[in-house]
Amino acid sequence: MTKLIAALMVLGVVFVGYLVFQQWDKARTEHDNQRRIEAAANVSPESLPGMPSQLDQSFRAAKENGPAAYRAWFNTYERQLADPRKAWIELELCVALARENPAEAKRIFAGVKGRLPPASPVWPKMKELEKTFE
Repeated sequence: MTKLIAALMVLGVVFVGYLVFQQWDKARTEHDNQRRIEAAANVSPESLPGMPSQLDQSFRAAKENGPAAYRAWFNTYERQLADPRKAWIELELCVALARENPAEAKRIFAGVKGRLPPASPVWPKMKELEKTFE
């Protein structure tokens, strides 16, 4: 009988240790995710690679001229852009088009979401806009 009680006590200690480990692992994962999100939130679009510097001035001008000019600029220079800057520009385009053409904005957003990896510096912005465009 004492051997059975001792075995149950050992199993109880092992089970409690397992539960403590699960909680610790969950807290560590949440902490790591929070640090990654905070680091990515400090990213400025101008610092992202993927757009030739000679397009910067025309990009600003198109952005200031409204969604139609912004969309025309993007269609013209899309092949010269690369992620992560391209993804950021497309997300901004989604926001600009949201009132005039919500279907197009959702289509663009779905394309960005499909190709953007979680490690991307643009991921937090995509997650922020996800509720709006899905």
